[in-house]
Amino acid sequence: MEASVGIRARPRALAGFDKPHGAYSARIPAARFTAEKPTQRLVLGTDPWSTDPVLRRAAKLKASCCKKSAGTEKVHYSADEALILQQKAQDVLPYLDGRCVYLVGMMGSGKTTVGKILAEVLGYSFFDSDKLVEKAVGISSVAEIFQLHSEAFFRDNESEVLRDLSSMHRLVVATGGGAVIRPINWSYMKKGLTVWLDVPLDALARRIAAVGTASRPLLHQESGDPYAKAYAKLTSLFEQRMDSYANADARVSLENIALKQGHNDVTILTPSAIAIEALLKMETFLTEKTMVRN
Repeated sequence: MEASVGIRARPRALAGFDKPHGAYSARIPAARFTAEKPTQRLVLGTDPWSTDPVLRRAAKLKASCCKKSAGTEKVHYSADEALILQQKAQDVLPYLDGRCVYLVGMMGSGKTTVGKILAEVLGYSFFDSDKLVEKAVGISSVAEIFQLHSEAFFRDNESEVLRDLSSMHRLVVATGGGAVIRPINWSYMKKGLTVWLDVPLDALARRIAAVGTASRPLLHQESGDPYAKAYAKLTSLFEQRMDSYANADARVSLENIALKQGHNDVTILTPSAIAIEALLKMETFLTEKTMVRN
């Protein structure tokens, strides 16, 4: 049970987007995006709406919130993967009808990497909800927010971020691993399409142990073998959250993708292969929903 928070820090405004009060000052205007296909052919690595002043404004906010070090912004795919991604994105877009896509899943499951690929091929903008919370409260990392305030403080601001994003369209949002634990967050995310990246805990523990737990506040407290402590904590967290993850509209199982490829090692799957499976699952959900409605 989360502790209540008495007073929240007044966050800083972001790049000209002010909110007069509340926990999240980076209020993004509810721009009227449409679901039409771009008038020019989409080429990976380009923005087909770069001439639209409203979308340029959103792009500036995206650049402010989602900066990465030089050389790490783009994911490179093979020509075959790029073609499949483009084709599946075009299949999905008419059914999405401009709705946002929210990626949920455990920490380290690849939501940011896969989310950027999906945003690029769909012609959407990408946001990382953790980064938006950091920007809103003026603290550089989630771990530091936990340390200086509390998990409850972070969760309150996370809900504010998701509320504001839910008023927009044509976004891919990578959520924090614990965003699913609050029912109010689901009320925001269900305005769009939710996709669960389901990664085996063993693979997650190995991935997190390899890079360290300093940026993972829920894992960093324990001492001992990095893999063992990561696996134990991830198991505990997953048991608490698995029913919530199962609320997602589409489930992308990395084990199933590996089996399709004729092996059982999820660690060798490429982000583009995971993104392709995500588009397939999104299409299945959306088409079935359309058939039921008709």
